[in-house]
Amino acid sequence: MKKNKKLVIVGAGEFAEIAYEYFTYDSCYEVAGFCVEEAYINVDTLCGLSVAPLENLEISFSPSEYDVFVAIPASDLNQTRTRLYKNIKDRGYKLATYISSSAFVWRNVIVGENCFIFENNTVQPFVEIGNNVVLWSGNHIGHRTVIKDNAFVSSHVVISGYCVIGESCFLGVNSTFNDGTSTASFSILASGSLVNKNLDDENTIYIGSPAKRLPNKKALSVQL
Repeated sequence: MKKNKKLVIVGAGEFAEIAYEYFTYDSCYEVAGFCVEEAYINVDTLCGLSVAPLENLEISFSPSEYDVFVAIPASDLNQTRTRLYKNIKDRGYKLATYISSSAFVWRNVIVGENCFIFENNTVQPFVEIGNNVVLWSGNHIGHRTVIKDNAFVSSHVVISGYCVIGESCFLGVNSTFNDGTSTASFSILASGSLVNKNLDDENTIYIGSPAKRLPNKKALSVQL
């Protein structure tokens, strides 16, 4: 694939290295370097490229020449990734989205910026995926479903048609949504859970089949 765009990856952890691999070998982007907030820099190089302070991003990588991808996982229920995404956007950078060449994404699906869609995802017609969303490998996203900004869908999640996934949610491995169901923003759905009705309480952990709220535990207090 011809490399006709330049990219900077924000982050230096496992997701950053994975993003480097996918962007390098399955996209039109050439990765030029990594950036991390200065207080968290603990390596000088990663994947043979420099790790620079995020505070000085414009000095090394002009927004007129480089796009950025924020490669932060679901830390603090997606809030770290969201904060850095907004920071970069406010500084005038274009945020890159990666869609695996091994994913099935129908022609009229809407995908926002700073999204990462791994291999073996099936995304059916008329789906809308917001900004800053991660779909790890092997998920089914049914027709007319809406996934709102900053969500993280782990692996082998089945979301049926006409569902709504709230902002900043985390969906655990092998969780399932029946047709027309939804979950409120800032919710965690535990692995293997079944959603058979709307989950309306924000900042809540849901677990089980059918999914029920976990008492006396707030989702935003969980370190993912």
